Amino acid sequence: MAKERRVRMVAKQIQRELADMLTRDPVLQRAVLPEAALGADRYLSSLTTIADVELSNDLQVCKVYVSVFGDERGKKVAIEGLKAKTKYVRSQIGKRMKLRLTPEIRFIEDESMERGSRILAILDKLKEEREQQEGKDGEEDAEGSYISEEEDGDWDADEPDEEDIIYVK
Repeated sequence: MAKERRVRMVAKQIQRELADMLTRDPVLQRAVLPEAALGADRYLSSLTTIADVELSNDLQVCKVYVSVFGDERGKKVAIEGLKAKTKYVRSQIGKRMKLRLTPEIRFIEDESMERGSRILAILDKLKEEREQQEGKDGEEDAEGSYISEEEDGDWDADEPDEEDIIYVK
């Protein structure tokens, strides 16, 4: 079993290598977005990122969490393409990194970023509704809540005298 620090370092390096492969390796790019071979704009169709990498303590199993921004079809194609190229990815990781044994790679779809963006959209909608509601309430309160200076009273009379103040050491 490897030390915890080494596991983190190897996982981080695998994440860097996979991100580099996604941006530069044509085999992996075609697997993630097959339409790119037909001339589609690969930057606008879908966006695939490596969200996180978890490595087992014995450095044998590597779970790669992949987030894909795009439509449902694009997500499905990207995840299936990555899973189909698992052996290729493992061999490339083995060539790029100097490890005794290259870990088994498992691609898992990460929906946390999508879930987070949905939550933010809901919160923005609630905030907008609250501001609209406060705007309506503010107009109603502004008409009936005007207090004249005579009704407001003298606030200077409420100041404490010196004998009312207690000092604590």
